[in-house]
Amino acid sequence: QVQLVESGGGTVQEGDSLRLSCSASARSSSSAVYGWFRQAPGKEREFVALIRWRNYSPLYADSVKGRFTISRDNPKNMLYLQMNSLKTEDTAVYYCALASRYSSNQRDYDYWGQGTQVTVVS
Repeated sequence: QVQLVESGGGTVQEGDSLRLSCSASARSSSSAVYGWFRQAPGKEREFVALIRWRNYSPLYADSVKGRFTISRDNPKNMLYLQMNSLKTEDTAVYYCALASRYSSNQRDYDYWGQGTQVTVVS
């Protein structure tokens, strides 16, 4: 069983930056894939970005490409999401999740954190 804990959410102004963190309770296997997803009020949860733990291979949703960067710190077992040029439409609860396959489909993710709220105001 792996526990994921997100942190770093908050309320920021449009155009500001924020970095989310996710800690994993267990060392990641070489096949692990970590993803960030988000759910805005009244909307379905959607894919944001993912990374392959072993060799990086990031993938981004079109809506965040060029503004968000996913990264990981292998020794610390930490996952990050650097969010720049934030927009009001980025307001959502952000979740980190763990899968064993390279996929942006949330159904492929077995472990989920509790989420952290990001609110962007104009």
